[in-house]
Amino acid sequence: MAIDLNLDSLSSQQLADLIVQANQRQQEMQRERAAEVRTRLIGIAREEGFTIEELFGHLPTREPTVKPKYRNPLVPNQTWTGRGKQPRWFVAALQAGMREADLRIG
Repeated sequence: MAIDLNLDSLSSQQLADLIVQANQRQQEMQRERAAEVRTRLIGIAREEGFTIEELFGHLPTREPTVKPKYRNPLVPNQTWTGRGKQPRWFVAALQAGMREADLRIG
């Protein structure tokens, strides 16, 4: 499937933002697909008279998700928890004269 997008017309920052958005969407699609498969597996187990725990044991729980603390004002779906390496959009915003407080959510 070809996407009609002229990558040559994008700036380096726009291209970086596009890559980040595409990666985020890909991860979201993988989570959605995993949830669909999980639901189907639970249904199959129930139909056969089992629970998932009986078949696989107790599955490890995930660590709680850390809420994001910062949001990119130019691309609002880009957020950062404040942990780990600063994302490029965060560094670029600081270099452009914004303060951390300007990027903070809430």
